[in-house]
Amino acid sequence: MTTATTRQRLDRWLWQARFFKTRTLAARQVTEGHVRVNGDRVTKPAHGVGPGDALTFRQADRIRVVEVVGLADRRGPASEARALYSDHSPAPVPRVGPRPTGRDRRRLDASRDGTAD
Repeated sequence: MTTATTRQRLDRWLWQARFFKTRTLAARQVTEGHVRVNGDRVTKPAHGVGPGDALTFRQADRIRVVEVVGLADRRGPASEARALYSDHSPAPVPRVGPRPTGRDRRRLDASRDGTAD
């Protein structure tokens, strides 16, 4: 972690903290307005973030709420990436019941279409 700089590009920080697989994906999320910094929607990937900033964004099927704790010089291993943020995300909603089988899905689709087995 670096202490010389106090701000870093948002897209670069999201990539270095391993929230997105590529920096391009991180920049796209920011450009499309899917990232909030301290509650304000940000559309510029070059927006500066630093320790103490709160980020809110969607990752897969979860809403992530993280606080920036540190900045990095490089994209290191996952253990280093976890040290860059404090996670305040709500717990994921647990699945209710077992995963439906193909037969269950066909029956559900048939009931929606109004046809029966």
